[in-house]
Amino acid sequence: MDKVFVKGLRTDAYIGVYEWEHEQPQPLLFDLTMAWDQTAAAASDDLQHALDYDALSKAVIKLVEARPRQLIETVAEEVAELILTDFKVSRVTVCVSKPKAVPAADTVGVEITRGKN
Repeated sequence: MDKVFVKGLRTDAYIGVYEWEHEQPQPLLFDLTMAWDQTAAAASDDLQHALDYDALSKAVIKLVEARPRQLIETVAEEVAELILTDFKVSRVTVCVSKPKAVPAADTVGVEITRGKN
């Protein structure tokens, strides 16, 4: 299966279990990899047959910025569900990184893979 990916998608979110984490937004980074058959897009050279990664990126940012959450696990699941449902993707891997969560680490995060049954 072919893949479409978005690497290093950055947005800010009110996220965390501590009160101070909801006082100002924190950066979240996303790496998204979607299973997508490229055949029709390649043959037609037409965006309507491709996975529109610009529209997908904007939808992810809108979802993440819409409301506060405690866990990046929740964000990962919501982003996966959005992509599977709204963009008709059969399988998606969502990696969410929270660079400021642990001062001694470059970043921490979660990665999930979800698909349609």
